[in-house]
Amino acid sequence: MTHRLTVRVYYEDTDLAGIVYYANYLKFIERARSEWVRGLGLDQVRLKAESGIVFAVRRVEADYLSPAKFDDLLTVETDLQRFTPARLVVDQAVLRGETRLFEARVTLAALGAGGRPVRLPAEFRRSLETG
Repeated sequence: MTHRLTVRVYYEDTDLAGIVYYANYLKFIERARSEWVRGLGLDQVRLKAESGIVFAVRRVEADYLSPAKFDDLLTVETDLQRFTPARLVVDQAVLRGETRLFEARVTLAALGAGGRPVRLPAEFRRSLETG
């Protein structure tokens, strides 16, 4: 199931050429992943407080296809591709209308308080399985 988040491009998101600065796409997809996880019922603040588990980006493969500009209304799509006991792989895209502007495949690792990989919480794994 695809999760969608709407994002408006503000002046602060753009560079001197008036287009979205390349690193800001990573911020847009981060926000979308956070909302996707929240929508699956996982409170990341509580998870960290109770078990010390956090998610860390292990890998990003990104393609910049077309520029977004000031005041554009964008949609960020997030799709789970696969997961293992300690990792998630999601595909994300940023669109303006039907036009794909940016695509990324992101690998996330669940880390414990000591920074070592740990298993995803069982409840969260069940949410991933049911979508």
